[in-house]
Amino acid sequence: MNAARSLVSRIARGALAVGAALAARGEDLAVPGGGIIDVQFTSPPSAETRRVATSWTSTAAKSVATYYGGFPPRRATLKITPREGRSVSHGRAFGWDGPLVTISLGRAATGADVSDDWVLTHEMIHLCFPSVDERHHWIEEGLATYVESIARARSGDLSPERAWADLVNGLPQGLPEAGDRGLDFTPTWGRTYWGGALFFLRVDVEIRRRTRNQRGLEHALRAIAAEGGTIGHWWHIDRVIRVGDAATGVPVMREIYDEMKAKPVLVDLPALWKELGLVRRGRSVSFDDSAPLAPVRRAITAP
Repeated sequence: MNAARSLVSRIARGALAVGAALAARGEDLAVPGGGIIDVQFTSPPSAETRRVATSWTSTAAKSVATYYGGFPPRRATLKITPREGRSVSHGRAFGWDGPLVTISLGRAATGADVSDDWVLTHEMIHLCFPSVDERHHWIEEGLATYVESIARARSGDLSPERAWADLVNGLPQGLPEAGDRGLDFTPTWGRTYWGGALFFLRVDVEIRRRTRNQRGLEHALRAIAAEGGTIGHWWHIDRVIRVGDAATGVPVMREIYDEMKAKPVLVDLPALWKELGLVRRGRSVSFDDSAPLAPVRRAITAP
């Protein structure tokens, strides 16, 4: 009798384990413009959590695909850990065993709770850029910090006013401080994230100035990704710059990298905002379309 009960118990435990695995298993999510994201859960989610997660993932992937003209990794895994609460946290991107993003999502999160999330888009952008030497980590984080707002604006997930306000409010944190030795030699939080973002804003604006808005940063990044420059593929930074500049036809990445890599460069942000037609009102911005670089500003966030 005891043996029979033990067998039944083992079968029941096995059935529960299979049921939990089925509840947590992933599903393939097609990305507009091409690409697949395998959405997985580390523990069984509720039906509502699964629904919120699917919509949230689709929105972030659409923003990235809109900017890149498709989803560069073609196939990636998103592993979601359900946690208590209703917030998004602990986002990270990896490439050592294929493109992977891990992130936590509150079990009580609703569509409204994740509607303003930037973390998932930020991490997905990491998947679209090659891995580089640690001293150039700023180029990886700066790219994701800059492109996140722009990509969301282009896809309609964020208004252009909000996207530019995020940059206007955040970029001063990337300016050099006392003791700064340039982006390659000053791995502080501000210089890594916002200093890197400032590099990419300068690159984007200058490419558009020189090409009369016929090319932008996205053309450089698309070319890098098209040559296999995605996460997990190690590139020397000179290759990143060479491929990017070849795609735009102007040596802007090389010039600005050489300028900022080993010495502090104090960018006059108020003057740049004025040229772009960005009028600051508290933490918000409005637009002055008579400004000399207003066409550049519009093109950067245009759908």
